[in-house]
Amino acid sequence: MVVAALIALVQIGAARSGRPSILSQAVTSLFGSLQGVATAGAEGVRGGLGSLAEAPRLARDNAALQESVRALQRENVRLREALSTQPDAAALARAAAREPGGIGASTIGFDPENQSRIVTIDKGWQSGVHLDAGVINDDGVVGRVVGVEPFTSKVLLMTDATSKVPAVVQRGRWWGIATGTNTRVQMQFVSQDARLNAGDLVVTGEGRSFHAGLPIGRIVQISHPEGALYQTALVEPTVAFGRLGHVLVLPH
Repeated sequence: MVVAALIALVQIGAARSGRPSILSQAVTSLFGSLQGVATAGAEGVRGGLGSLAEAPRLARDNAALQESVRALQRENVRLREALSTQPDAAALARAAAREPGGIGASTIGFDPENQSRIVTIDKGWQSGVHLDAGVINDDGVVGRVVGVEPFTSKVLLMTDATSKVPAVVQRGRWWGIATGTNTRVQMQFVSQDARLNAGDLVVTGEGRSFHAGLPIGRIVQISHPEGALYQTALVEPTVAFGRLGHVLVLPH
């Protein structure tokens, strides 16, 4: 009763002064706050329901975007690979222009144990490849064909220890035999009278697999064994055998 009387006195005093009472202001503020909270809650519920409704579409859009990104990545890899093969393809085209009738091929295998310097190419007798055919690229002599199947062939590289090719030191026309050392080529049986210099170019002589003048390599070291009838020269091949990709098989 005392509290009710006090509230009544406050309200009467406010009414006489023409201003809202403190209690009215407090009640109005309280209900305003409660209304704001209720409105925010309702908006949150509506937003949550809208998000739930949009979730399947957003998931589909996200999956489609991810697939597009993966497709672009795959295309990027393909284009980079295609771009990386362009220099080899251009080099093969230059070699083919110099050797009409040559058969373009790609290396598709090698001896994993590195016991022999033999590579497999993707052309065989169905494409016109013959046994003992010479194989070159734009840089020079690669080797010769030692095995032929319908769709593939085996090529013995110049660096193999069993490879022997007639060779000529271009400056001075000194003859010899180029044989492999497994890493380089050695020019053997060169006359002691030959005046060889480091940097001299060694080319093929006319033979069963190659015609004359194809680059083999350049002399990097000369040896004069005491009492020997011949001198030898170590030759750095012009062909980079570690990245052999495209080759040209010479006509039969």
